[in-house]
Amino acid sequence: MPCRSPVQNMKNKVFFITHAAVIAALYTVLTVAIAAFDLASGAIQIRISEALTILPYFTPTAIPGLFVGCLLSNLITGAPIWDIIFGSLATLIGAVGTYFLSRKVSKWLAPVPPILANALIIPFVLTYAYGVPDGIPFLMLTVGAGEVISCGILGLMLMKALEPVHHHIFLRQGE
Repeated sequence: MPCRSPVQNMKNKVFFITHAAVIAALYTVLTVAIAAFDLASGAIQIRISEALTILPYFTPTAIPGLFVGCLLSNLITGAPIWDIIFGSLATLIGAVGTYFLSRKVSKWLAPVPPILANALIIPFVLTYAYGVPDGIPFLMLTVGAGEVISCGILGLMLMKALEPVHHHIFLRQGE
């Protein structure tokens, strides 16, 4: 294995941070834009930025990018602290799951981890942080349905659109 120079190591770190920052910015802009239509939070939510949760299939830099993007989005939109913490963790868990599952099993399973993470975690956030009176099983269905639309349908459409050009967008570190 070739030894990398300190300059090359620094370039790799800058590349990783920059790539993650662009993904975080995209996630944040999309969330804030859809929040204007009151679709980014609540019992029924279609957060179109969640379509980006398929990006770990293409690059590991998407994992911190999605986490930071969700964290910033929740801060900017005035979410309670429990949503900031657990909503961001749900996105992080989903992104890590996407990275590993889509590589080990099938790319078509890329949306499954974020759908499950959000459908299982966010109903508790809605109940305890926002006081949404609906039962947790009902909220799991509504949040899960929104995630199927965001991650499953829109995410897979995004994956299909990016596949022909992903080598140009998601360059490997050091290239």
